[in-house]
Amino acid sequence: MRVIVVGAGVVGTMHAWQAIERGHEVVQIEREAAARGASVRNFGLVWVSGRSGGVELDSALRARELWEEIGDRVPDLGFRPCGSLTALTDEDELSVARSALRLADAGARGFKLLSADEAREVNPALRGEALRGALWCERDAVVETRTAQRVLQAKLRENPRYRLLTGREVREIVGEKAVRDDHGDIHQGDVVMVCTGAWLGGLVRELAPELPVRRVRLQMMQTDPLDEPLTTAVADGDSFRYYPAYDESPLGPQPAVAAEHKMQLLMVQHAGGLTIGDTHEYAAPFNFDVVEDPYEHLAAVAEKILGRPLPKIRRRWAGVYAQCTDSTALVHREQVRDGVWLVTGPGGRGMTCSPEIAETTANELGW
Repeated sequence: MRVIVVGAGVVGTMHAWQAIERGHEVVQIEREAAARGASVRNFGLVWVSGRSGGVELDSALRARELWEEIGDRVPDLGFRPCGSLTALTDEDELSVARSALRLADAGARGFKLLSADEAREVNPALRGEALRGALWCERDAVVETRTAQRVLQAKLRENPRYRLLTGREVREIVGEKAVRDDHGDIHQGDVVMVCTGAWLGGLVRELAPELPVRRVRLQMMQTDPLDEPLTTAVADGDSFRYYPAYDESPLGPQPAVAAEHKMQLLMVQHAGGLTIGDTHEYAAPFNFDVVEDPYEHLAAVAEKILGRPLPKIRRRWAGVYAQCTDSTALVHREQVRDGVWLVTGPGGRGMTCSPEIAETTANELGW
């Protein structure tokens, strides 16, 4: 079978990976020189801990297994089964963490409540005096997000059945299961997978004008390298407000800037330094500028947890991802033409769940 994959972000690349693994031929087409959207503008987190129980958690756990398998074969992916610590600084946050331990699936997530001293044994960089404990999630992991698509595609290119075409925008579906790009070339396949992330105009709008998907904007930053390893991913208590696994009812009000920008702290050590975020903006059209107040808040929270000033901030950026408006749907997967499928809207779960999303597509389509 010949599979045409439109889009070279993490969802598209994982569909290409599944097709190659199952013995098929793949042509992957990307409108940019390389993926530049949410697939590279994220934390690189394989985030099991906060997923809602049931289908979403099952997807994250299976994806975690697949990421580890791929990481064994592609060492430059930088897969690290480092786990995460959610830093707890008051009694309300400790109460939420205790309730998380009572979840029926707490064991599957690898949850354990640590004292402040125990947390520092796991991650000695957490020296802040405000730390009262941490919720440990053993199953969380990290990949090198800025290079992940590039190294995965380099591995795929070792297979003669895979071809990646960049700098080509697919403009239309022509005939049966074929696409025409903006160079005028036609690419014929047996199935077409449209995985264009937050790009929901053009071809996507023509194929599915009433998508149950919205776009979400976030702001992030990266510092110089920390002077010691940050051995785990780190979150703050505001992450309890954002992830559906947790009962946030004991939490008091957020600081005004955090509430305004719907903020949580996530902090991950990558090759270039600490990646720190994030905000959430849901009302389009989005602002074209980045706002400084959220960065100042995030820096203050991170410094409170670390117990010292952050390294110099070197990069700030905004990103946009696509999210299903149906909160019960992990992803929007729709057959839009005979042999043509659209997969979009994983929201903030794209980096985590994309291997399982692609595996499910392949199974459902009988690859």
